[in-house]
Amino acid sequence: MPQPRHAVAVSNLSKTYPASGKRGPKQALDNVDLAIPRGSLFGLLGPNGAGKSTLINILAGLVLKTSGHAEVWGIDIDEDPRRARGAIGVVPQELNLDPFFTPRQLLDLHAGLYGVPKSERRTAKILEAVGLTPQADSYARAMSGGMRRRLLVAKALVHAPPVLVLDEPTAGVDVELRRQLWSYVRKLNEEGVTILLTTHYLEEAEELCDQIAIINHGKLVANDTTAALISRLDTKTVELVIERDLTSVPPALVRLGAALAGPRRISVHYRPSQTPVAAILAAAASDSLVINDLTTVESDLEDIFLQLTRKPDAAD
Repeated sequence: MPQPRHAVAVSNLSKTYPASGKRGPKQALDNVDLAIPRGSLFGLLGPNGAGKSTLINILAGLVLKTSGHAEVWGIDIDEDPRRARGAIGVVPQELNLDPFFTPRQLLDLHAGLYGVPKSERRTAKILEAVGLTPQADSYARAMSGGMRRRLLVAKALVHAPPVLVLDEPTAGVDVELRRQLWSYVRKLNEEGVTILLTTHYLEEAEELCDQIAIINHGKLVANDTTAALISRLDTKTVELVIERDLTSVPPALVRLGAALAGPRRISVHYRPSQTPVAAILAAAASDSLVINDLTTVESDLEDIFLQLTRKPDAAD
């Protein structure tokens, strides 16, 4: 069977949860169209309650969609739900492990639930890959939070899914474990596994992901390569460190929107598409300013995320 172009593809996907108690119906997803390229490391971002978990749970077969179409690895989740679930592994945010199983027992049990024959199980290899070989026969209840997090990743890999979903995998994890986890995730991606990542650590998404989609109030508000998404803001800041003290900004720089950031510092917020940095330096030179140092601040993913998910009443 040829490999699909997209690891995940959804169209017009909607989910409305029914009314409960005094609360009316809740639309968690609103006609979402999303295609995740095969082999990508894809970020799905959004505020709490935006619809990320609902989308993931629909793909994993844990939540029934209200309408629309969804495929995992080219398999329709309605026409062949068993095969679709077999094509995806999900690492949940919650540490939902049975404390009375050892990692070895847990992975063997989970592989059996997926119908993986004993001769094809990779329990020892997976435990080694996530650094849990020394704890293979210890009870999960005796393991640290970081070890349990790695065990969740191992559990999601027992059936060798081509699509791996990481739902807030580094929440509450220390820096060293985070580094180890991302090293392993990159290795999986290099081996051809498509990674779908949700995280509130935006710097992680910016560093790791080839492409990022942002969801807000159940709607997809952005979907682009990471670099293209960040470039949308078209804003930069350059800070000039001047040789002498200033009491005001020279006229040529005032026209470019400069402001004093200190007696010897001038800060200029500008749009690269409209004002080249050379024009800022030329303006400084025209006012006979001697520049001792220069620093620039690029827009980052957090800036575009806040712009796209900001509440209307919080807008400038």
